[in-house]
Formats: sequence, structure tokens, C-alpha cells
Amino acid sequence: MSKETNRRDFIGYSFAAVAAVGGAASLVGMKQAWDPLPSVLAGGFTEIDLSTVKAGTPETFVWRGKPIFILKKTAEMENSTRDLKIGEDRFTVAIGLCTHLGCIPAWKKDTWKCACHGGEFNASGKQTFGPPPRPLDLPPFEVKGTTIVLGNEGPEYKDIAAAMMA
Repeated sequence: MSKETNRRDFIGYSFAAVAAVGGAASLVGMKQAWDPLPSVLAGGFTEIDLSTVKAGTPETFVWRGKPIFILKKTAEMENSTRDLKIGEDRFTVAIGLCTHLGCIPAWKKDTWKCACHGGEFNASGKQTFGPPPRPLDLPPFEVKGTTIVLGNEGPEYKDIAAAMMA
């Protein structure tokens, strides 16, 4: 210690150094607690190969704990601005939760029907009957060849979402 620094100053500087190190360590710990777990990050994106989907029969996949309906449309099914077009094929991609109360509709012939309150959605996911206030929601997706990646917002998703808003 120099002649200018007395014992009281030294103890104050030491306390400040220990407090700074402790504060930095607690901030690092808080950041690690706030970051999502690797399992959560991995669950954020789901790849689905559309080439295996059969026409006229919807398939259900799980993304972030939600059912995702994917229907490859037949030639008889209506064209819609909600259709995802890949080559000559048209697909309906929708979150499989009724927009009324969140029930999971069942596919009956050519319509998704919600057993809770009688809501119905056509093959494009648009509400046709009952209390649902809007069509089935669209999950964010990106197209890579014949595969879609749920969780990314690609140009196809943005085009369909913009058409739904118009």
C-alpha cells in the first residue's frame, strides 16, 4: 500500500472488486437460466416430406405440441388462395386446432368437423359452419424441394398469409 492509501480505502476497494465479480457471476447464471434448453430449440423446427402424403387423406404431424394437418388435395377439391403449390400438387397446411375453443377437428369425408360445438372446416381449412370465428391457423413454414420446414417463415408462407389477410 502506498502512503496515500489507508487501510479503510484498501478494504473498500477489495469489497468493490468482490462485489463486481459476484455480480458478473450472477448475471452469467441468470442468462443461462433464461436461455431455452437445447431440447426446446430442437423442437422449434420440424421437417415434413410432402412426397409421401397421399391425395385426399390428411395426415397429422406434431409441431411444438400442436397438431399440424397436411392434406394433399385431389383434382375435385376446390382451389384456394390458402393452397401451397409444389409442382402440380396442391396442399393444405394448417394448425389442427379449432379456432373456436381449441378442440382438434376430425376428418370426415371432405370436411374437418369439430365435435365440441359442431364447427366445420372445408378441405382448404376455411370455416363453413358453426361457431369458429376464422379459418384454421397457418403455421409458419419454409419449402425446400418437396419438404416443408415448420418454424421458418419462407416466401410461400408469406404469400399465403398475405392472401389470407386480403
